[in-house]
Amino acid sequence: MRRIAVINQKGGVGKTTTTVNLAAAIALAGKRVCVIDLDPQAHASTHLGVELDGTLPSLYDVLVANKPLADVRREVGENLSLVPSDINLAAAEVELAGIVGREVILREALAADGQRPNPAAFDFLLMDCGPSLGVLTLNALALADEVFIPLQPHFLALHGLSKLLETTALVARRINPKLVVSGVVVCLYDAATKLAQEVVTDLTAFLDRSRGANVPWANAQVFSTKIRRNIKLAECPSFGKSVFAYAPKSTGAADYAALAMEVLGESAPQVIGPLKMTVTRPVESPKSVEGPQRATTVEPVVA
Repeated sequence: MRRIAVINQKGGVGKTTTTVNLAAAIALAGKRVCVIDLDPQAHASTHLGVELDGTLPSLYDVLVANKPLADVRREVGENLSLVPSDINLAAAEVELAGIVGREVILREALAADGQRPNPAAFDFLLMDCGPSLGVLTLNALALADEVFIPLQPHFLALHGLSKLLETTALVARRINPKLVVSGVVVCLYDAATKLAQEVVTDLTAFLDRSRGANVPWANAQVFSTKIRRNIKLAECPSFGKSVFAYAPKSTGAADYAALAMEVLGESAPQVIGPLKMTVTRPVESPKSVEGPQRATTVEPVVA
């Protein structure tokens, strides 16, 4: 199982969008995927149609109350599962402050999950982290084998990247020696702007200079697939759907399908689909409007 933490301490760069839609695209390709929502804002959970009201368990119960992952995990689509979050997770940072080994609680929970009778077998585990480098993100880094960094092509984003890379090096040295930075996903990309092209060029040059160094990002790449600006990517969370269920013919769907193929190591165009998404709240209208609940099947998407 590939364990991937999607992190960036800066907000609004596409972490949740990338986690959810990359997971959905990989699931469409026939791989079993689990998403863990480590953000107290629970945006990944909402994006996948799950909104907890406090009566159902969430990742908070796994981290603080030692509840098994299997009791919290739920299936949200074909080949796609979710360990949801809720606002209670915000208290975990404080409640875990005095706990010895608080950085590896999630790793131990996953290990225990694998020892249960008939454990769930996944090909990919994607973790959506909040915009901070606190205890929750450290739990993701302690569990992960790989790090994906979504990055908006602005020069200020490059300045913040150095702090993020230092954190991965610290975690690799003290907690998780297997941790590596696999790649950077450029989001909100506009090829028509000179700035975006310059940032990608500078980032690629920086990573090239790190080749052979004893750092977790020594073999990192800037993914060839760039996620272009697309309004459909911004609209689909309010309907509790991935972009493949909401707008399967959009450029956003095409970009994330292509990114999934790149992550899977496949370069040739490939038909992906269909995806059967099962949501647990209204899907016919935005969050503010009531509507019937039903499963949704989308047409195949060509990467």
